[in-house]
Amino acid sequence: MLSNPPFGQADLTNCERELIHLAASIQPHGVLLVLDETELRILQATANTRGILGVGHDELLGRPVSDLGGDVEVRIRNLTASFDLAEPVPLQCHTGRAASRHNLEGSIHRHPPGGLIVELEPASHRGAGVDLVGLGSPQLLEQLSAAVQRFSATSNIGTLADAAVKAFRDLTGYDRVMVYKFDPDGHGKIIAEAREARLDSLLGHHYPASDIPRRARELYIRNRVRVLVDAHYQPVPIVPRALPLTGQDLDMSLCYLRSMSPLHLQYLKNMGVTATLVVSLVREGRLWGLIAAHHYAPRNLSYAVRAASELLGEVIATRIAAIENYAHAQVTIQVRRLEQRLIEATSTEGDWRLALFGNPRTLLQPLEASGAALFYEGEILTTGEVPSTPELRALLQWVDSRTFQPPYSCSSVARENPELDALTPVASGVLAMKLSTQRPDYLMWFRKEQLLTVTWGGDPSKPIVGDDPLELSPRRSFAAWSEIVRGTAVPWSSVEIALARAIGWALIDIILQIHAVRLLIAEHQLTQIRSTVESSGEAVFIADAQGRRLYSNDAFGQLVARPVDALAGLKDIVPLFTHPQVVGKTLDALMAVHQPWRGELALARADGEPLPVNVRAEVVPGSNGSILGFMLILIDLSASKQAAAARRHLEQSLSVAPRGAEFDAQALDSRESDEVICAILTNASLAAMDIADAAPIGPSAAHLLEELEASTKRATTLYGQIRNYPARS
Repeated sequence: MLSNPPFGQADLTNCERELIHLAASIQPHGVLLVLDETELRILQATANTRGILGVGHDELLGRPVSDLGGDVEVRIRNLTASFDLAEPVPLQCHTGRAASRHNLEGSIHRHPPGGLIVELEPASHRGAGVDLVGLGSPQLLEQLSAAVQRFSATSNIGTLADAAVKAFRDLTGYDRVMVYKFDPDGHGKIIAEAREARLDSLLGHHYPASDIPRRARELYIRNRVRVLVDAHYQPVPIVPRALPLTGQDLDMSLCYLRSMSPLHLQYLKNMGVTATLVVSLVREGRLWGLIAAHHYAPRNLSYAVRAASELLGEVIATRIAAIENYAHAQVTIQVRRLEQRLIEATSTEGDWRLALFGNPRTLLQPLEASGAALFYEGEILTTGEVPSTPELRALLQWVDSRTFQPPYSCSSVARENPELDALTPVASGVLAMKLSTQRPDYLMWFRKEQLLTVTWGGDPSKPIVGDDPLELSPRRSFAAWSEIVRGTAVPWSSVEIALARAIGWALIDIILQIHAVRLLIAEHQLTQIRSTVESSGEAVFIADAQGRRLYSNDAFGQLVARPVDALAGLKDIVPLFTHPQVVGKTLDALMAVHQPWRGELALARADGEPLPVNVRAEVVPGSNGSILGFMLILIDLSASKQAAAARRHLEQSLSVAPRGAEFDAQALDSRESDEVICAILTNASLAAMDIADAAPIGPSAAHLLEELEASTKRATTLYGQIRNYPARS
């Protein structure tokens, strides 16, 4: 069984499991106290309290926090009464009296196993030789407003990342600021950079997933901003090490003063980096990337600047969601165009496959694929660079034997199946969409092995560091990444996977339509076509020219909640809807005038809750101008209705700015006059529109809109905290 090495005892073989949240020590520029919740007695304290609070830790243990003097007890009790403290909330207070007064700022949060964790720093300085970034309120608000407006104006990830690094460098003054984006396999790439001219560029550099262990990624999601003041610090222990309430080490997951892993510190030292700021970019509950800032001298940020950094991180994550979901919406447009071409080709040439492969650029370019192959009814059609026919058949057999949610995506076939290593030059990456539940029919796209082109800021002939686990550097990390990606293709992005899925669904739909028509005109093909229609997830009802039922699939019966055999014809469908008169007139017109109809109706349900459905009523003409019959397709709209409700809820939420205790009412007469709030709400509104537009193809729109609302509330809450901070001279 794999062990979890204690904090500070990991090496490169087990750092993935290092218990970094149980550090039992802090960075020395602040102090940490753990209090019991009832009497506010000090249960644990860091060993540096004398230098910051004026009282030694040994004198504080077991004493009430009121012994520190000042207003610290009152402030803590007010916060415990007003907040659940599941997340850190800001704390401003002072201790001591008169000449010995200590002005402090920091945060407080609840330790789930028991106790309150209080973290404090001097409000005016951070120690000798440490630069402190603490902007006055007007300047900070001006920078926030300008940054949010710039983010909202961006239309792609590249321009957003460029705007982000500039905004963070302007805000914090770090020597280098980067946007670090993760690929689907967890490997990272620097996609934007703002730096001092004297520094070598790291733009475009790749790093293996192992550079950021799993536990660190989990903490980046929970604790969105991390500041390292000085990589050469001496950790300050927590005394006693075990929390008396539990007898175990303190869980420091949400502590901003928490010590960092010695491996990470060594990595920074080997780079010559002294201070860092890391802001998490979280998308759909996962770590999309990081804003990473480096400085080459000790540097700290005031609480207000840290809160501003977290606010900007939330706004950037919101904009990422909007941009990526807008890309999903564009997928819908591309697929509709392709579907139209295929339908036209089917009617003019009799075979949709000719249209699909008639223009290779149309099929390959949207997915940045180098080749494609269609496996359909035992035949293979190809375009671009593809493996040989025997290799394609071997690949088909292997893909079809695997269990996956379509589409199947892989960036290294050889790594997944060494027997297919010969495919690496032309088909290292595979994206496969299954088109049938009955046969091994697939549409596959291929990518060649990626070739590495690297430009180093330093001398590439200098050796990579030795084998000592602590001798880490970007050069060594890039070498590790180069080894990882050898024999692989560029991973398929989420948008490309969505596009493949959408094209596959379009083909399945076209195939379904073709077979549904054939069902009316070719009785000898009935068994094969019935299987294809039956396997469809869409609800289909087919009637002859007199409106009598010829066929309806199980999906139709499940949707209308009736045995399909009980529906003898189109007239029997009328009572199933909440407005049968409307449906009756529509079907009468369909049969009499032969005019297709599409619209939205609602099915009556036994539980009394109507089920919204999209209805497509099609007329199937014969070759001699006669009518062969009618086709009815129902699509469940409940998910889209939920998304619409979520959007309305979001719009209602955005229509009322956060007020009350979070904002100074005298300083903010109306939200319309506050540029930052307007910018945040405008950004959220734009994101909501992009997400809603992407609903047919992208992830659950309702979930994304709820996440957007939560992120916007988080940003406005942080802004409220920043507004309430007193201006500093």
